[in-house]
Amino acid sequence: MNLPAALNLVEPLDRQTLGERAYAQLADLLISGRLAPGERLSLRTAAEVLGVSIMPVREAVSRLVADRALEVMPNRAVRVPLMSVAQFRDLTKVRIAIEGHAAAQAALQRNDDDLAAIARAEEAMRAESMKSRPDLPRAVELNKTFHFAVYEAARSPILVEIIRALWLKAGPVINLDLRANPERLAKGDAIRFHANVRKAIAEGDAAAAQAGIAADISGAAEVIVSRGGLSG
Repeated sequence: MNLPAALNLVEPLDRQTLGERAYAQLADLLISGRLAPGERLSLRTAAEVLGVSIMPVREAVSRLVADRALEVMPNRAVRVPLMSVAQFRDLTKVRIAIEGHAAAQAALQRNDDDLAAIARAEEAMRAESMKSRPDLPRAVELNKTFHFAVYEAARSPILVEIIRALWLKAGPVINLDLRANPERLAKGDAIRFHANVRKAIAEGDAAAAQAGIAADISGAAEVIVSRGGLSG
């Protein structure tokens, strides 16, 4: 039987699934800050950890390079890009605009399930921060969970997709800083901002929700810039 020419371009479903899974898991490592700026990524090691052949990993890495979440060095090594102060400030401005809008929409569009998810995430991170020895990797994960619980409540899959793309770039910088500087968690700025955002969304106050997310993002960004951990 002759197949339409277009079908020659379709990959086998099992390969597509493996590639998508590899992309999702590597993207989550970046978003969650488990890969640091400048850190090299071994394709072979990633394939072993993910339990797949190297081809799906290579495909996933190619997508992440296209997303500018990873970069290929002249010696063909793959690493997480370094970020300059100017690039980080530009990214921060965009995040404030887009994530602030998502929080405002969440205050208007949320339902009871959204409120419950936001409350669980906010309470879990607050409880972690109050421990004498907080689990910093868990706190980083809870921070991401809270933010995306808010953004999912905006009821806009396209908006969440855009925000995930921003976090691919911001995650390694922001979350690495939180893990390396536990006093940020103990100080409680993020905890306070999260509580304000939760309250605003519960009350349907779009302006306060937007302001709370903006304060959370800008506050963390200023700490990161002041520490001089960026590349020039």
